[in-house]
Amino acid sequence: MAHYDFIIEGGRYFDGTGAPASIRTLAIKDGRVAKVTDEAIDHAEADRVIDASGKWVTPGFLDTHTHYDAELLVSPSLSESVRHGVTTVLVGSCSLSMICSEYEDASDIFTRVETVPRERVLPILKEHKTWSTPKQWVEHVKQVPLGPNVISFLGHSDLRVGVMGLSRATDLAIQPTEDEMQTMERLLKEALDEGFLGLSTMCLKWDKVDGDREWSKSLPSTYAKWKEVARLNRLVRQYNRVHQGAPNAATPLQILQYVRECLGWLRRPLKTTLISQMDLKGSAYLTNLTRLTSVFTNALRGDFRWQVLPTPFTVYADGIDVVFFEEFGAGEMALDLKDAVERNELLKDEAYRRKFRNFYGEKLSPRVWQRDFGDAMIIDCPDQSLIGKNFAEVAKARGVHVVDLFLDLVVEFGKKIRWYTTVGNHRKQVLKRIVKDPRSLITFSDAGAHIRNMAFYNLPLRMLKLVHESIDEGDPIMTMEQAVHRLTGDQADWFGIDAGKIREGDRADVVVLDPSGFNQNLEQVYWGDMENFDLQRLVNRNPGIVKTVIINGKLAVDEEEILPALGRDMGFGRFIPAG
Repeated sequence: MAHYDFIIEGGRYFDGTGAPASIRTLAIKDGRVAKVTDEAIDHAEADRVIDASGKWVTPGFLDTHTHYDAELLVSPSLSESVRHGVTTVLVGSCSLSMICSEYEDASDIFTRVETVPRERVLPILKEHKTWSTPKQWVEHVKQVPLGPNVISFLGHSDLRVGVMGLSRATDLAIQPTEDEMQTMERLLKEALDEGFLGLSTMCLKWDKVDGDREWSKSLPSTYAKWKEVARLNRLVRQYNRVHQGAPNAATPLQILQYVRECLGWLRRPLKTTLISQMDLKGSAYLTNLTRLTSVFTNALRGDFRWQVLPTPFTVYADGIDVVFFEEFGAGEMALDLKDAVERNELLKDEAYRRKFRNFYGEKLSPRVWQRDFGDAMIIDCPDQSLIGKNFAEVAKARGVHVVDLFLDLVVEFGKKIRWYTTVGNHRKQVLKRIVKDPRSLITFSDAGAHIRNMAFYNLPLRMLKLVHESIDEGDPIMTMEQAVHRLTGDQADWFGIDAGKIREGDRADVVVLDPSGFNQNLEQVYWGDMENFDLQRLVNRNPGIVKTVIINGKLAVDEEEILPALGRDMGFGRFIPAG
């Protein structure tokens, strides 16, 4: 009988701590790294030997901003992340866990925001959601054949709705009673006791509720007064856990509320991570503002980290259905209308068009979208003569205002006109400066959400490529050891979970990858089946990079192929408690 389950030999070994990499051989037994050595190990001592010569051996990557909450119930392999070396995913982001609220409420606060069809999510939750407390959810997840490991926030919108009901939780005139506040505190304490990472909140007003009952109201978390959030944060601070939030993009100074909560004067700092630090085309000055916020907060005994996407932020859209139109009045008016006929009548109305043109031309207010249809490329349309052109080119050829051209095309073709634009992180030198900040988190993939709008499932690979190229160019952002650390041990340590390292005795979440594969375009998107959803979504495919993925000592990806047992058999991923 073999002494080890696996031997991984000859690879450049990164332990996840940032320590210098070196050629090492690993032995794995019973789900743990049993040995790390610079000496050969007899092949007869293992069931399987993996030759990693010329390759890198790293800890499994952490993706600490996903929306897999519904998907893991019916497609627990989460293979779109695992195939890129992700072995731990975080759910419950952006105030949107599916813990405390009833199944229809949980669906309605999730589906429109994350652009996963309600008609798919609602039946899944109706069939599978048997829990209403954090403890019950943890017990359920422990029975699920997870692909990657799972960690979770408790979402404030979910918590509010579970206690107050959807209608009361989305009424600005209603605040929770003292009994309701105590119930929220009790549920949050239960979550923290069960190992949840902390609390996720939302202040961004354009994230809207789905369904027929409270359609187009902002998420419940946005209706809470700050004293409610601060009261819940007392528990988070007490447990030394994390507050994840999203400031209101329309009022940048609102971030000061998060900063005040984070500071550690005469108290323990509140670990705080916010969405997101980005070099936006439409608000370039915000990059400096966010950087100063981080420097200021951490200098004043805070523990603050922006979330940083280490790649251009490219968004795809079907017609007018894309979330950044929610940031200005005319766009919001259109997206608030469900009925296509009614929406088209609005889009054809000249008074409405004047409003849209005014918002489009106004350039001084804070914004995410740069409001430039000349920077938006048409990639699919029934009128094939338009494909490959931007809207401004077409408008000029037709002698009309670009806004009128866009609205005309939406009326004519609806969702059949598909286009994309890069919203931010377009300047490579600025992006390098952002990711270099050690007080940031390299995350924000939004994996599992926005299934027709974006795909960053390979976020860790994009980060490694960015750093690898900078070294080759003679202008290193950081060492490769530091880059791996930022994607693994750094995040695990900050969130307070047992992950991200592969030293002797550590859990065997291991990736073998070939850096020569970084020569391909990692930003390219493809269509792929969304398992058990009867949908297609944007995905990433990067052949030749991730060769092997081992999760808890079990082989999940072998020679780039997802094994059939992933998501079907127990023993791969598990719920990892914080603390």
